[in-house]
Amino acid sequence: MELIFLGTGAGMPSKQRNTSSVVLNLSAEKEGYWMFDCGEATQHQLLRTSIKPRKINKIFITHLHGDHLFGLPGFLGSRSFLGGEEKLTIYGPVGIKQWIEVTMHITRTHLTYPLDIIEVQEGGVLFENDHFTVTTKELQHVIQCFGFRIEQKPLPGKLFIEKAFEAGVPKGPLLKRLKEGEDVRLDDGTIVYSKDVTGEAQKGFTVAILGDTRICSAAKELAQDANILVHEATFDMETGDLAKEYGHSTIGHAAQTAKEANVDVLIANHISARFMPSDLAKLKEQGQSIFPELLIAEDFSHYEWKNGFLESK
Repeated sequence: MELIFLGTGAGMPSKQRNTSSVVLNLSAEKEGYWMFDCGEATQHQLLRTSIKPRKINKIFITHLHGDHLFGLPGFLGSRSFLGGEEKLTIYGPVGIKQWIEVTMHITRTHLTYPLDIIEVQEGGVLFENDHFTVTTKELQHVIQCFGFRIEQKPLPGKLFIEKAFEAGVPKGPLLKRLKEGEDVRLDDGTIVYSKDVTGEAQKGFTVAILGDTRICSAAKELAQDANILVHEATFDMETGDLAKEYGHSTIGHAAQTAKEANVDVLIANHISARFMPSDLAKLKEQGQSIFPELLIAEDFSHYEWKNGFLESK
């Protein structure tokens, strides 16, 4: 699993940071690429990565503020021009379906792929398949805004191949079925049980990606025991009054949520343009005084979760 940050700014683009967008690369898990928010010029940011628009198969929009979705119409059109044919599913608050459909109609934008728009009205399980569950909760912002918890289901335990051979299992597809938890019948009628030749299931990873929010219980619940929490940090700890007024968090609020939720790593993003690169050391110091395992994302920051550790690439 990888996280690629395309935009880490707040409100409007700056020379240092574009508006909000992050891609969760689940291609190794055979789930494709999932985008969270699509701020203005996100497709331009994609040009500086190896990610192809047609490979993105899910987009989750946290809320309907422009810095989180003004890049969506351009992205949808370009995905057609660049050979996109597979279905794209968009999840977002009530109103996103009308906004997209009106925009596509007025601009006469033709899409070459099926588009499924699912409006989120309340918290709960948003999506589930054999490998992942995505849960959402409403956060506390100035308009309806959601956060998302992406949980990988337990992975098959290690296959003890020598045990399988001793049980009479030949080389080939039966070994794969046993590793995936399926019992198999041999040619002589013998049943080999998966539990007898595999270890315990391995815990999958959990990532929480939040939209704009004040510090609140829903953020903590989405982040509980997550491996990675992506949390906005629009303000520093000296401007907490502004954070409260505008429905945002300080770096301290993000760190406090991470600490109380017992996450492994906090990645702070959605940084106000008031903070220059020279200010980031102080911002990071403020957050790390509360939660040491804190990183501040830059545009094009690239993190890989591998063997239980987060690596910067």
